[in-house]
Amino acid sequence: MRAAWRGVRRPERLLAAKPDNLVGIIRMPHAGVSPLRSIARRLVVALAALLVSVALVYVERDGYLDFTGGGLSLLDCFYYASVSLSTTGYGDIVPVSPGARLVNVVVITPLRVLFLIILVGTTLEVLTERSRQTLRIQRWRSRVKDHVVIIGYGTKGRSAIAALMNDGVDVSELVVVDTDPRVLESAEAHGLVAVHGSGTRSDVLRMAEVHRARSVVIAPDRDDAAVLMTLTTRELAPHAQVVVAVRESENVHLLRQSGADSVVVSSETAGRLLGMATLSPSLVDLFETIISSDAEVVLAERALTPDEYGRSPRDITGPVLAVVRDAGLVPVDSPEAAVLRPADRVIYLRDGGSGQARPPGDGGQG
Repeated sequence: MRAAWRGVRRPERLLAAKPDNLVGIIRMPHAGVSPLRSIARRLVVALAALLVSVALVYVERDGYLDFTGGGLSLLDCFYYASVSLSTTGYGDIVPVSPGARLVNVVVITPLRVLFLIILVGTTLEVLTERSRQTLRIQRWRSRVKDHVVIIGYGTKGRSAIAALMNDGVDVSELVVVDTDPRVLESAEAHGLVAVHGSGTRSDVLRMAEVHRARSVVIAPDRDDAAVLMTLTTRELAPHAQVVVAVRESENVHLLRQSGADSVVVSSETAGRLLGMATLSPSLVDLFETIISSDAEVVLAERALTPDEYGRSPRDITGPVLAVVRDAGLVPVDSPEAAVLRPADRVIYLRDGGSGQARPPGDGGQG
């Protein structure tokens, strides 16, 4: 009983014991032709070889002997070409004239070899693809560390990924978790590692190596799912930064208690922007420009450099909007922010684009 309980409590051991089971669950991005397109292309070549053989046999049909009697019809030519290319060779139709035999030696035999290469190559590719995927998954799991896991590849998840990449995070550092195979195919096509499964399950998050991640973005469609995902994530990754998106502000305290470091209320934020747009539409346009992934000027957060200790926020690089002190925001014009401390961080405006140079001490959090 105790052994069985240990097996339930530690599913990561089962995953490590049978890594080939992860093929199809963990999707590794790769460049190249899709398997279906590759097989279709080979089938077209094989069909072309068959048609060429049929045409040659039909042209030289008088040089073939059918032991069943009579001349060769078009169907007989298809039959002979098929059994000949597949090396079956029943012997009921044979070339007897010199011209027909020459065509078999010079043309039909090379086509037969090509036909076999296509069939054997396709079979070997199908058989070895799973092994290659298993090796790639094992290599990725052994190397991935300090990555960002995005649970939910919907509108919010995709926008979060765009913001991260705009802030300099490489695509190889991003892992997507979702239950919809179609969106996972889209994520894989964009170069992202994708894990198929629910973010509420600990075994799925272990496959995403969430316990080794530096940050986790939770962006489901339902608030109750967000709470459960946060609890599961915090249990597996006690030191990771957990950022959660919810629809209703009344659920913020539940997520805070569940272990979320930051909570973004989508409906309330959108409502405030709508209210502001009725009075100051230009102000809303400014906010949208600042938070846009391709904006020329974006909001960013960074640590201080040693030469900035003890200085005023107005005297350091970039227009500083606020000071982050003791996990709280201090307005830049308040007396408390007049002198910067070594542990402070600043929120400022910087040039957009991942290729823009950042001031020293920039932690890359935008």
